[in-house]
Amino acid sequence: MSLYSKRGVSAQKEEVHAAVQNLDQGLYAHAFCKIYPDYLGGSDEFVNVMHADGAGTKSILAYLYWKETGDISVWKGIAQDAVVMNLDDLLCVGIHDNIVFNSTIDRNKHLIPGEVLEQVINGTQQLFDTLAEHGVNIHYLGGETADVGDVVRTVAVNGTMACRWPKNKIISNDKIAPGDVIVGFAGYGQTTYEDAYNSGIGSNGLTSARHDALEKFYADNFEESYDNNLPQEVVYIGKNKLSDPWQNAAYPGMNIGQLLLAPTRTFAPLLKVLLETHFEKIHGLIHCSGGGQTK
Repeated sequence: MSLYSKRGVSAQKEEVHAAVQNLDQGLYAHAFCKIYPDYLGGSDEFVNVMHADGAGTKSILAYLYWKETGDISVWKGIAQDAVVMNLDDLLCVGIHDNIVFNSTIDRNKHLIPGEVLEQVINGTQQLFDTLAEHGVNIHYLGGETADVGDVVRTVAVNGTMACRWPKNKIISNDKIAPGDVIVGFAGYGQTTYEDAYNSGIGSNGLTSARHDALEKFYADNFEESYDNNLPQEVVYIGKNKLSDPWQNAAYPGMNIGQLLLAPTRTFAPLLKVLLETHFEKIHGLIHCSGGGQTK
């Protein structure tokens, strides 16, 4: 059994796939997201897409970093993670504008105060403002914030996106064929619309990243940061603290925590231009996230 499995995580989500196998799979079998008829508008020329995702266990890293450094602004990155894990999946079916977003935040009120919620909510709107400057318009329609300390140890930050989109502008992946040129976009480095170096870690595999990179100090001092049912040999087995400096001359002043918490990059500003100018030449789009390649 892999370390990932021992930590109670499934990369392939076999049980989830089994649970939803009898649901409507949508109009296009190979599309990256499920695409449905225009239930909202009743038009044969449009489709509806709704997508739900979130920051996953990356919020635990933010919690630990905030506790260790006092930097509450780290939560804005978690807001971006929750948004981009939705947005960039929608990009893969060709959607890049006029999107609505609803956030869902479940917290343990004893550990996550209102100031953290403000950072997440305001960080979400700030990201939308930045994307609007690049012609990607996402409308924040509110959401649900629940105090569920009996259910959630720290905080879970999730969101849902929806869009009504022209059917003739959908990327269904049905055109993918032998001989196609595969173009990959890096998740690391720094784009013109980012204000710092991005490690490219995204929001998948963070359970392993956290336990493999960080030391036992966190298990001893923050029992709320992991599943206490896990065998101790898989809990925080690394050698680093979040505030340890990263030794890289090209990007001085960064620490391990900033690398692990680098906000998930969105490719929306770039893909919007490509989809508007080269739509017919794009045969398929894949978001190489946790389960992206197996899709």
